[in-house]
Amino acid sequence: MSATELKKLIQRFYVLQAERVEAYTLFEEGHEAYLRTGPHYDFLRYRQLVHEIAQAFGGISREVLDIKERLHRDFDRVDLSEHIEKLQEKEKQKLELTAKLQLAKQNAQEHPEDEGCQEKIQEIRQDIIRNKEALSEILQDFKYDSEETE
Repeated sequence: MSATELKKLIQRFYVLQAERVEAYTLFEEGHEAYLRTGPHYDFLRYRQLVHEIAQAFGGISREVLDIKERLHRDFDRVDLSEHIEKLQEKEKQKLELTAKLQLAKQNAQEHPEDEGCQEKIQEIRQDIIRNKEALSEILQDFKYDSEETE
């Protein structure tokens, strides 16, 4: 396998990460729109959005895992493969936290008198910030290690 092919694979990985960021933006915007339909929520439209986002994330993850496997198998880049494995775990955690945050926001909207709801939202937001920092570190390590090949 050539250095050019390795470079293309790494570039594709970055494109997929950008698509993932875009999918999160759509997911968050869709949830905000869903909350605006309260108290009689348009659940069918939101459920469709969740389905589409889940498909997008699933497709991205499958392709990222394929890249991880190819980096390991075809290019003997175990270091890059391990970064992707860590990244996938943090991305899974981020998606779970995002879903928890969305539920907490809806709960807070339905129970504005409950101060615990706002505290829960802040707690989850802090977890998301820590998660994003960890993702950023992993991506920096990936970038650093992948540039060594150039």
